[in-house]
Amino acid sequence: MANLVAMLRLPANMKTGQWQILAGPVLIMLILSMMVLPLPAFVLDLLFTFNIALSVMVLLVAMFTQRTLDFAAFPTILLFTTLLRLALNVASTRIILMEGHTGAAAAGKVVEAFGHFLVGGNFAIGIVVFIILVIINFMVITKGAGRIAEVGARFVLDGMPGKQMAIDADLNAGLIGEDEAKRRRAEVTQEADFYGSMDGASKFVRGDAVAGLLIMAINIIGGLLVGVVQHGMPVGNAAQSYTLLTIGDGLVAQIPSLVISTAAGVIVTRVSSDQDVGEQMVTQLFANPQVMLLCAGVLGLLGMVPGMPNFVFLLFTAALLGLAWWVRGRQMAEPQTAQPVVVAENPQAVEASWRDVQLEDTLGMEVGYRLIPMVDSQQDGELLGRIRSIRKKFAQEMGFLPPVVHIRDNMDLPPARYRILLKGVEIGSGDAYPGRWLAINPGTAAGNLPGEKTIDPAFGLEAVWIESALKEQAQIQGFTVVEASTVVATHLNHLINLYAQELFGRQEAQQLLDRVNQEMPKLTEDLVPGVVTLTTLHKVLQNLLAEKVPIRDMRTILETLAEHAPIQTDPAELTTVLRVALGRAITQQWFPGNDEVKVIGLDAGLERLLLQALQGGGGLEPGLADRLLEQSREALQRQEMLGAPPVLLVNHALRPLLARFLRRSLPDLVVLSNLELSDNRQIRMTATIGGK
Repeated sequence: MANLVAMLRLPANMKTGQWQILAGPVLIMLILSMMVLPLPAFVLDLLFTFNIALSVMVLLVAMFTQRTLDFAAFPTILLFTTLLRLALNVASTRIILMEGHTGAAAAGKVVEAFGHFLVGGNFAIGIVVFIILVIINFMVITKGAGRIAEVGARFVLDGMPGKQMAIDADLNAGLIGEDEAKRRRAEVTQEADFYGSMDGASKFVRGDAVAGLLIMAINIIGGLLVGVVQHGMPVGNAAQSYTLLTIGDGLVAQIPSLVISTAAGVIVTRVSSDQDVGEQMVTQLFANPQVMLLCAGVLGLLGMVPGMPNFVFLLFTAALLGLAWWVRGRQMAEPQTAQPVVVAENPQAVEASWRDVQLEDTLGMEVGYRLIPMVDSQQDGELLGRIRSIRKKFAQEMGFLPPVVHIRDNMDLPPARYRILLKGVEIGSGDAYPGRWLAINPGTAAGNLPGEKTIDPAFGLEAVWIESALKEQAQIQGFTVVEASTVVATHLNHLINLYAQELFGRQEAQQLLDRVNQEMPKLTEDLVPGVVTLTTLHKVLQNLLAEKVPIRDMRTILETLAEHAPIQTDPAELTTVLRVALGRAITQQWFPGNDEVKVIGLDAGLERLLLQALQGGGGLEPGLADRLLEQSREALQRQEMLGAPPVLLVNHALRPLLARFLRRSLPDLVVLSNLELSDNRQIRMTATIGGK
C-alpha cells in the first residue's frame, strides 16, 4: 500500500503554476461524471453552489478587467460553464424523475429553496419567472453581446493590416525595438482570435437558453408520466411536486447563465483603458454637475405634480442637488490645489553620468509641426511606409541595409520645414505642404501654374506648389506632379544614395559579413581576419560605395580579396582590382541591355599629358585642372541632353586620379576604366574632353 501511495504521489519539486494544468482535465471529468453517474442530493447542492459562485466570480473578473485581452480566456471559460450547467441539468433531471415523488427536497436543498422561497411555492409564478429570465437572457443580453462580438471581430480583422503596418512603421522609424514589435504583433493576433472566439462562444449561451426551455418541458411532462403512471400519484399532486422541482432546477441554472451572459456583454462592450468598468461608469456618468442639476430639475417638477409620490421624487431631487454641489466643489478645488513641493535631492542623485551623454543617430529627420501627421503612425502617416520601402529597395540594390531613420519633431523649425541629418549634421532640407502637390518642371513643361514657386529639393529643378484642383492641369502641361510625402521620400532616397559610403559603418560591415557567413561559411572563415582585416574590408567596401558600385556580389568581392590581399594591402589598389572583377555588373548597372555604350571620352593628347603627370608624381597644373573641369561639365550637360548615362571612359591607369578629382565638383559624373567594360559591347564617344 505504501508503494502504491508513493507511486501516485506528485513530485515534491512540482511548481505551483504546474497545478493549474490539472484544472481543465478535472473539470471535464467532473462534467462527464455528472452526465453518467447518479449523484446524491447533497453533492448536487455542492455543485449548484459551486456553479453560482463560479458565475459570480466570472462577472466580477469581467467588471474589474481594464483591457479586453486581460481576460482572453473568457471564451473557453464560457464553454466550460455552459457545459457545467447542462451537466447539472442532466444530473438534476435524473434525480427529479427518480426521487421526485418523495417530496420537495428530492433534488437537494438548493433546488427546493429556488422552487419554494423565490417563487412562493406557486409553480405558475415559477413558470412565468423562469420564462421571463430565459427571454431576457436569450433575446436581450446574449443576442446583443453576440452581435457586438460579431461586429467587433469583423472590425478587428479589417483593421489588422493597418495595425501591422503601423507596428512595422514604428519599428522602421526606430520608435520601438524588435521585441516590442513582436509583442504588439502577437497582441493584434490575440485580439482578433479573442473576438472571433467570442462570436462563436456567444452561441453557447443562446443554445443553453433554448436547452433550458426544452429541459423544463421535458421534466414537467416526464414528471407527470413518472408520478402518475409509475408511482400512482394524483395528477394535481404530481404536477405540483414535479413542476416545482423543475422550476427550482431551471432557476438555479438560469440565474448563473444570466450572470455569465452579463459578463460576456461587459467584456465585449467595454472600451480598453486604464480603468475597469465600474470606474469608467462612475467617473463618466457623474463627471458633469450640469447633467445632475438638469435631472434634479426634471424630478423636482414631477415631484410637485398632484398624485405623484412626491416624497420619493423630492428625495431623489435633493440627493442629485447635493451630489452636483459636491462634484462642482471638487472640480473648482482641483486647479487651486497647491503643486507638490519638489524637495532638493541628494547631490549624489543628480550627479552627471554616462547616461547624460546622447549619442548621435546615424540617420535622422526633423520635421515641423505641420508635417507631424505625415510621420505619426497613430494618424496613418504615409511617409513611414515610404521610408520603409526606400530602405528595402536600397538594401536590394546596393547590398547592405541602411540605418534606421529616427524621426522627431522640432518646434524650432518652420511649420512646413524638414531637414535630414547624417550623424547630427544637416545634409539636406526642404519644405513640404500636406494637402498640396509639387509640380516639377522636367524642362519640357509648357506654360505657368499659379502657386508658390520653389526648387525641387532632390534634383534642383524648378517647381511650383499647387492646390489639388490644379493637378490634372499641371499634368496636361507636362509637369511632373507629386504629393508632399513623395517629395520628402524622394529627397531622402537621393541623399541616402549620395552618402551611401558614410552610412556604411564598421557595424554594417560586420553585419554584412555575418550575413555572408550564414550562406557561405567556407568563404569567410579563413579570409577575415586571417587574410583581410575587418578594417581593410570596411574601407574597400566604402570605396566601392563612394563610386556608386553596389556590393551585392559579395562572393566575387571576397574571392578577389582572397586572391590579391596577400600581395596587396593598400585599400585603394584593392578597390581598383575589385572594380575590374565587378566589371560585368558595373557595365550592366550603367548600360543595361546589349545596345551600344554611349560614353564621354578623353582626347588622345590630353590623355598622354595626364599619363605623364601621373608617372612624374606631380599634380595637375592649375590651368589644366580648370580647363579639364570646365570641359567635363560641358560634356556632362551634352550627355544629359542626349539621355545617355553620365559616364566618362578613361585609361585604366588614369581612372583613380580622375575619379577623385572630378567627384567633388561633379558628383553625378561616373568615371569608368576601359578594363571595366564588357568586351562584347560596342562603344561610341558622344563627347570628347580636351579636343579644343
